[in-house]
Amino acid sequence: MTQPALDFVIAALERIREKDSRAPRASRTALALLQAAPVAASLREACRSPTERRLEAPDKADSLAAVRERVGACTKCAHLACSRTQTVFGVGNPDADLMFIGEAPGADEDREGEPFVGRAGQLLTRILKAMNFAREDVYIANILKCRPDMPAGSFGNRPPTPTEMQTCRPYLMEQIEIIQPSVLVALGAAAVEGLLGTRGTMRELRGRWHTYNGIPLMITYHPAYLLRNQAPSEKRKVWEDMLQVMERLERPISERQRNYFL
Repeated sequence: MTQPALDFVIAALERIREKDSRAPRASRTALALLQAAPVAASLREACRSPTERRLEAPDKADSLAAVRERVGACTKCAHLACSRTQTVFGVGNPDADLMFIGEAPGADEDREGEPFVGRAGQLLTRILKAMNFAREDVYIANILKCRPDMPAGSFGNRPPTPTEMQTCRPYLMEQIEIIQPSVLVALGAAAVEGLLGTRGTMRELRGRWHTYNGIPLMITYHPAYLLRNQAPSEKRKVWEDMLQVMERLERPISERQRNYFL
């Protein structure tokens, strides 16, 4: 049976199911033909009710949990698997309209197993609050799920290598595919490189819309940058980027918010 003919039969069966309480009838010969794969599978799918389809659809939280389990057991970057305390998968609302992406866990995140819980994370939480979001409303993840290894006795964090980002990127792609946010925000140049595979200065990238697989993407400075650079002009740039995000999400913006400085 050709695809157009199959589509016609499926549409006819759906109309019968909607308008008539009696089940459709067919000859034994027709049934034998319709039971041939892949026709049978297509017809079975068409005859299921919307409720049955919803019940069988994988839950976003369950899908994320399955990816999290694979991430937790990942040893693709052997040096990171040996040095990490635990993997840092992501946190937030699986149905979030807004998703933030950073570069990699730091020492605090490695210890607690949650992204953006250190000083930079506290600043991100304040930014979200100014946008009238709670952390529970959005989803937060990183390009890398492991903290980049550091020499013994050293402090701070090193940026992820291109190879590390390329290796870990498929996990983030799965997260985005499951969550399907309306807007993505990339925090910092490393996050942009890990997400888009391109390099550029933040001066060139931030403040305007990009796209990732059809999803609007706003690029802005990482909160850690604002902790290092306390200039009001730099803080205002980030807030102007967030105002654009709010507008894209059709969130109400008060006059106080428009004039706000971080």
